[in-house]
Amino acid sequence: MVDSDAEAPQATDTSGRLPGLLLAAVCVIATCGLIYELIAGTLASYLLGDSVTQFSTIIGAYLFAMGIGSWLSKFLGGPLLRWFIRLEILVGIVGGGMAPLLFVLFEHVTSFRLLLYALVGLTGVLVGLEIPLLMRILEHRYPFKDLVARVFTFDYIGALLASLIFPLVLVPQLGLIRTSLLFGALNLVVAAVVLARFPETRPYRRGLATGIGVALAGLGTLFVFADKLLTYTETLAFQDQVIYSKSTPYQRIVLTRGNHDLRLFLNGNLQFSSADEYRYHEALVHPLMQALPRARRVLVLGGGDGLAVRELLKYPHLQTIRLVDLDPGMTQLFRQNELLRGLNKNAFANPKVQVVNDDAYLWVRRDTTRYDAIIVDFPDPGNYSIGKLYSAAFYTELKKRLAPGGRLVVQSTSPYLARQSFWCVAHTLQAVGLHVIPYHAYVPSFGEWGYVLAGPDTHWRGDAGPLPPGLRFITPRVIHDMLRFPPDMAEVPTEVNQLNNQVLVRYFEEDWGPYVH
Repeated sequence: MVDSDAEAPQATDTSGRLPGLLLAAVCVIATCGLIYELIAGTLASYLLGDSVTQFSTIIGAYLFAMGIGSWLSKFLGGPLLRWFIRLEILVGIVGGGMAPLLFVLFEHVTSFRLLLYALVGLTGVLVGLEIPLLMRILEHRYPFKDLVARVFTFDYIGALLASLIFPLVLVPQLGLIRTSLLFGALNLVVAAVVLARFPETRPYRRGLATGIGVALAGLGTLFVFADKLLTYTETLAFQDQVIYSKSTPYQRIVLTRGNHDLRLFLNGNLQFSSADEYRYHEALVHPLMQALPRARRVLVLGGGDGLAVRELLKYPHLQTIRLVDLDPGMTQLFRQNELLRGLNKNAFANPKVQVVNDDAYLWVRRDTTRYDAIIVDFPDPGNYSIGKLYSAAFYTELKKRLAPGGRLVVQSTSPYLARQSFWCVAHTLQAVGLHVIPYHAYVPSFGEWGYVLAGPDTHWRGDAGPLPPGLRFITPRVIHDMLRFPPDMAEVPTEVNQLNNQVLVRYFEEDWGPYVH
């Protein structure tokens, strides 16, 4: 191809405003480029397992593709502004359409990872072409040292802006689909402004303007109907009717209703079925409470559905139940929704119950109260942000919060499907000086599910107090049977889950990997 450097003097603007406009474009396209990278990593974590591995490999592939794009930029010849405008149109279409396309196709393609990395690679190549191309356009307008300094200054400013607004504003307010479409439109706006302001684009202005207009109309239409699009994708993903869905700053909450049950999903993962959740929650709460007949003060960590609290309220001698859950969207849903209030027996309205919306890891370190019982009902440790809540450091803080003779219980994933993960939780509790009593229960929606009861001494008081009337699953005999582990769930050696290694997250990925879509 013919080198285009000879074209540069034609675009010289003596006022300096047009080169300045291109520098402003650097900031915008840098913001858009990093947003696409963050969207790809977050989306991979949502759909393929919320883990650091997904995010790390997506970012690595994206940056590698950007490098390829930078190398390919040297082969672009002819009018560089025309190439730049074409490139912005392509980035806007591919980057802007990436999230909706991946959500729609997730349930339809046999090799979703191949599609994901193909789109990530294509977006990265296109984004990688942008900055080298702009530097070639601007090279006759600034001395080289000023050009490099200015371009990379605006590039890094854009990256900082993207890194701040993505988690704080875009994801909680717009969600991934609308964020993707919005920044695709911004790339198209950059193309439109450059096309309109630079006089040398007149010979090809009409055709490119038509392309920009069609692409903007397409992205705008998808933006308007993003909620319906997401509802459609969730209809494909869930067998039953979706009756509620909402993205909070922390997670995607979906509630479905079938012929026989309600089901709650967080980030696509089943949390409970109303048909058998009583088994899970009775097994979580009552073995612990039977061992503590004189308990007065209880702390519940997680459990924003109020179902563990419902079971605790069956003990009239309890004086205070404090629940700490990160997401106010979750606790408000289960406080206000009529169907869900019926499920948790309006537990959050009881005057004994105090709800705190905070990060449990930080809150426990600030708390000074001693509790007779602590119930830990977090989601499974599928990523580092949750894995820290299963760490030795966190369990050390929980140990400090136990009153004399107090006990705690931790939901500990499946000892059958995630054997290493289950025993890692038990060994981590042991490592901080707690005596552990692992047990398990069969919950039809999940299969065999595991728990670990722990306390500072070795005296088991499983029959110290009576069980409340009206339980549907737990009896003294059932508790006794739950303590027995068959050979395929028996203890296996594991490392202790420390903050600096987060080995539990790796165990969890290994255990559950074969079952992920």
